[in-house]
Amino acid sequence: MTKIQTILVVCLGNRCRSPMAALLLQRALPDCHVVSAGLEPPVGVGADPRAVRLLWQEGLDLREHRARAIDHALVRQADLVLVMETDQRLALEAMHGCAQGKTFRLCESIDADVPDPYGGSHGMFAVVLGMIRHGVEAWTTRVQQIENARGCKESS
Repeated sequence: MTKIQTILVVCLGNRCRSPMAALLLQRALPDCHVVSAGLEPPVGVGADPRAVRLLWQEGLDLREHRARAIDHALVRQADLVLVMETDQRLALEAMHGCAQGKTFRLCESIDADVPDPYGGSHGMFAVVLGMIRHGVEAWTTRVQQIENARGCKESS
């Protein structure tokens, strides 16, 4: 894998999972540009209030987030695309051929899909945030390992 400079995080509506994951990834990988989008979002609608509250408790502000749709330019510019579910990966790769080979599930390391909490309880949002945290930690480690390996090769 080449240097990761831009990460695209995708879910269905871009109101819960992908915006939460994007903010956590941006905090963990400040040198990367992290964006989020949805496959079928209500464009322009804000983040779910439960997601806003949970991230506020993490010291992150999701209040200004507005849902946006995935497009070819976002996929093409991304070095890494993270989706929440296997079906999203398949749909994204079918719509955008350039997504192949760089699209993975956020929780790939534990072979799990991140369920959609939309319409669920605060408890469901908390469980999903825990899964997202785990995925972010795993990908942060992987991206940092890629950067470290690249640095060693360049200095050789």
